[in-house]
Amino acid sequence: MRAAPLWLLVVLQAVISAASLVVEIVAGRMLAPYVGMSLYTWTAVIAVVLAGFSLGHWWGGVLAERPLRRALSATGWALLGAALTTALAAQALRLAAEPVLGLGGGPVWGITGLTMAAFFLPSFFAGVPAPVLTRVALDSGAPQGRALGAMFASGAVGAIGGTLLAGFVFIAWLGSMITLAVVTAVYIAGAALCLYLARQSRVAGTAAALVCALVAGQSLLSEGPCTVESRYFCIKVSDVSSDPERPARAMVIDHMVHGISARDLPRVMFTDHAAMLDALARLRAPQPEFSSFHIGGGNFALPRAFADRGLERITVAEIDPEVTRIAAREFWFDPATARVLHRDARAALRADPARYDVIIGDAFTDIAVPQHLVTLEFFELVRDRLTPGGSYLMNVIDYADSLQAVGSLVRTLREVFPSVELWTEARRPAPGERIVMVIAAGETPTPANSFAVPSPDQTTFAALGAAFVDEIAARGIVLRDDFAPIDRLLNPRD
Repeated sequence: MRAAPLWLLVVLQAVISAASLVVEIVAGRMLAPYVGMSLYTWTAVIAVVLAGFSLGHWWGGVLAERPLRRALSATGWALLGAALTTALAAQALRLAAEPVLGLGGGPVWGITGLTMAAFFLPSFFAGVPAPVLTRVALDSGAPQGRALGAMFASGAVGAIGGTLLAGFVFIAWLGSMITLAVVTAVYIAGAALCLYLARQSRVAGTAAALVCALVAGQSLLSEGPCTVESRYFCIKVSDVSSDPERPARAMVIDHMVHGISARDLPRVMFTDHAAMLDALARLRAPQPEFSSFHIGGGNFALPRAFADRGLERITVAEIDPEVTRIAAREFWFDPATARVLHRDARAALRADPARYDVIIGDAFTDIAVPQHLVTLEFFELVRDRLTPGGSYLMNVIDYADSLQAVGSLVRTLREVFPSVELWTEARRPAPGERIVMVIAAGETPTPANSFAVPSPDQTTFAALGAAFVDEIAARGIVLRDDFAPIDRLLNPRD
């Protein structure tokens, strides 16, 4: 076995640790088109990756008991395993998504199962080298205490570096697939170094590296699920036209349709929530030429419709600039018709004391509104940014058999606004159905209890009865900045 200086082992451990944390961050992004990006997604990713590391460390400890040459050789092959399974992670997701998510059992088990299918093995193989490399470091001739501390520190520093690189550099500038290609190459290089130090057959090492490279190329050059992968979302544009001469497109952010627009029908809303928000904004506005603040842009269907009606005081807080660019390029939105703020909506409202006649909440991560946009403190900020007689309209999703999430929102809004209404399609939902609703909050009730608008077919929407809204509110809790478990409240009851 070739002698390995301590600095080389420290660098190798740091690089492997960094690569493994890059995969962990990429895992959350890659799961989003299948299961969304929620608290459950990140919980599953962290748990599965840590489980893989733990089992890999244990197996690496078993290998470290072997003669060093054999241990290093096995570590090299483990890194080739890490390269192979990392390269195939995207393919594993595609193959596993339908059968795993089709098993039922609720979102927690589906997300965890899908994460296991794609990312457990890369984490397991990446966890193997640490004990072996530490054993080699202890035998390198350096003082054992310093060697041990250096190896532990290098793993931690590598993990920090990998996390920062994944979030701020790789995903933002390269995208998930190319990032996985880089990680695959890093693992192959690490495997080659371990095999070299172990005097492993060059032919075996070279052949294994070539196989991994070929598999990686086949996997990573395949088409991903995103039209554009931004710093925040996987964004896909789908053509839903029935007539090629009259184009219509849908914007899918992560795994959820966030809006549909037709080029020739700017005032027609193609989703129930947009139709309700559009109609309620006009019904409740204190003046015909009303001002509006939009929390979330999506495909900008609503700001586009407002502008087409001649409204000029339109402000949109859309955190992702890429969403705005795609709305302008693919969904016929003219950025000159609105003031677009590329920042978090709560921060934008807090920084600017301007008041609006209508504030519209339509921001989602997965099917839940972000936690900081559903709390008592946020609704108090919204109230302070409304003109006299102004209204807050909020798109929400919940399950017919539960309604704990919407009940909590109603109960929290009632702490701030005198009038809180629930609107939805005027029909009885099926048991367990996921239903779309709009909450209307303000000083006074809406001057109508139902209306019919195209969505795109003519659809009647109605306000739920006051007694039923009271019953729903009784199921909820007041949401505050220090406790707003909106993901748990949305979990459908089996």
